[in-house]
Amino acid sequence: MSRELRDCLGHFATGVTVVTCEVDGEKHGATVNSFTAVSLTPPLVLVSLDRRSKACQRLDNRPFVVNVLKEDQSDIALHFAGTPAQRPIPWDGTRLRNALAHIVCEPWRSYDGGDHVLYLGEVKEIEVHQGEPLVFYRGAFREVGA
Repeated sequence: MSRELRDCLGHFATGVTVVTCEVDGEKHGATVNSFTAVSLTPPLVLVSLDRRSKACQRLDNRPFVVNVLKEDQSDIALHFAGTPAQRPIPWDGTRLRNALAHIVCEPWRSYDGGDHVLYLGEVKEIEVHQGEPLVFYRGAFREVGA
């Protein structure tokens, strides 16, 4: 059933984010399409990470940034999903430069989500830029249509 569920869920188009943090002075990131708003008061967002991933252990109890990617940043999404980029990753602190939006979070809570851990972050700062989002639908990156 897990393959069928995954295929079914793939019919839900999502934006693409890279969640970044810093551990011992080193920047890390993970491509995440399992991201959602939770609350406006207090301002909370949620990211879901596979508990077997390195990113899951790195995010535990750490501030993080949700970088919402632009349509021309699929190489960055792939880099943080495990396919090395052909160009250097453009960092600005723990933020990815040229992203469509940045959501800077302090850790709020984490919850058991089966084979994932659900991390809630309290939004401390937001930044929004011009552009179109990178979209993921049925296993591929897509562009937003007119």
